[in-house]
Amino acid sequence: MQEFFPYFFAGVVGLIIGYAIDRVIKGRAHKTRDEILRDAERDADVLRSELELKLKDEELEKRSQLEAKMEKSRDQLREREREIDRSQSQLEEQLDSFRKKEKMLQGTQQKLADRARSMEAREAELERLLKDEQEQLYRISELSREQAVNQLLKSLERELSDETGALIMKHEAEINATCEEKAREIIGMAVQRYASEHTSETTVSTVDIPSDEVKGRIIGREGRNIRTFEKVTGVDVIVDDTPGVVIISAFDAVRREIGRRSLNKLIQDGRIHPSRIEEVVAETGKEMDENIRRLGLQACEEAGVRGLHPRLVELMGRLHFRVSYSQNVRQHSIEVAHLTGLMAEQLGLDGTLGRRCGFLHDLGKAADHEMEGGHPAVGAELLKRYGENAEVVHAAAGHHDDIRPEYIYTVLVAAADAVSAARPGARRETLEKYVRRLEELEALACGFPGVEQAFAVQAGREIRVIVDSSRVTDRQAARLSRDMANAIEESLTYPGEIKVTILRETRNVEFAR
Repeated sequence: MQEFFPYFFAGVVGLIIGYAIDRVIKGRAHKTRDEILRDAERDADVLRSELELKLKDEELEKRSQLEAKMEKSRDQLREREREIDRSQSQLEEQLDSFRKKEKMLQGTQQKLADRARSMEAREAELERLLKDEQEQLYRISELSREQAVNQLLKSLERELSDETGALIMKHEAEINATCEEKAREIIGMAVQRYASEHTSETTVSTVDIPSDEVKGRIIGREGRNIRTFEKVTGVDVIVDDTPGVVIISAFDAVRREIGRRSLNKLIQDGRIHPSRIEEVVAETGKEMDENIRRLGLQACEEAGVRGLHPRLVELMGRLHFRVSYSQNVRQHSIEVAHLTGLMAEQLGLDGTLGRRCGFLHDLGKAADHEMEGGHPAVGAELLKRYGENAEVVHAAAGHHDDIRPEYIYTVLVAAADAVSAARPGARRETLEKYVRRLEELEALACGFPGVEQAFAVQAGREIRVIVDSSRVTDRQAARLSRDMANAIEESLTYPGEIKVTILRETRNVEFAR
């Protein structure tokens, strides 16, 4: 028992010490919690105060911003009010000005109305006075109204005739000083900028043969070879005494060319008999079709024309074998295309359209033997059929003045056509036709009153007329030249232009004895 007492005492002391320690710890814990709560309350009060201050600062800042915006808006409104005031004052000033002008206009209208009434009264008075004067003139002259009117009209006609002649001379001088110079400049520049070669075609072709023995083979037994050749090709073969040459004659240049090529092939081949002739001619015909198409494409390329229908290209190729007064029509069409395009560009027009009109103007000559009508009408019909526009169709139909020109391109094509035809060496006329044209020109000039003699000079490009000075005055001569030029345009057909020159002179002869 005594052995366990120290342990028990130690345990009791330990419990007492533990209890004391526990109380001390709990007391300290309570004291720390109160301090923490007090510190938290102080911190909360500080945070609340800071937050309230921050909120007040933000509120003040927003209020100042709002007041600034309101002040700016008030300034804008005041500026707008000032502008409205200024506009209103300007409108009032304009309204006052309009009122003043309206009053002035009313006054002017009133004055005009008064003046119109005054003029009407004066006109009535003038008519009355004129009527009285006419009656007095009738009584003095002892003429009826119809006689007086006829006499007055005759006098006026004589005066107007002289005045008309003077006006014609004046205006012709002015027009010649401007228009003719400009026209010559345009045409001359176009001709200068374009230069083309000229080739002359005939109605016969020659084929060279190596020896005269070949002539017998061409003729064949009893002439069967030459008859077959002429029948298949449609040409005439002339075999005469001319050494080394056989002549092929035909008005159709395409057939003549087929015959020439076929005969050359037969001579080179050496086999000349009817079946071989038909075979070679058929083969040459196909080659000729391809050659015609190639010539048409070359012409289009040279003239600068694009997008033609294949049928039109073929017809243009056929024009290579067509001549007009010995002028190759295909080359003539290319030349007219370039001249028309150049003149159109100088006038500010479409040069491409001008070249197209000039290039296709003589297309009808390639098919006028297949369709009825002259080549202008035939060409216009073909161009219309294959989708060409109105300017091109009209240029083909009217380049010989068969119809009234409706487009400027028609006039340009006619001018280019005349320039190409009038170029030295381009065309030839038969002597009979040339003499007949000169006689018709002189007869037409001699048919005018007062004409004594008329002479056609410069190959019919000019007509010089001598008038009687006692019957024709200078002013009447000016009018006579214009009337004679109009009569020539209406009655005669001629290439280019004809100059009309009126010669009037007064001769005073006296003898000293």
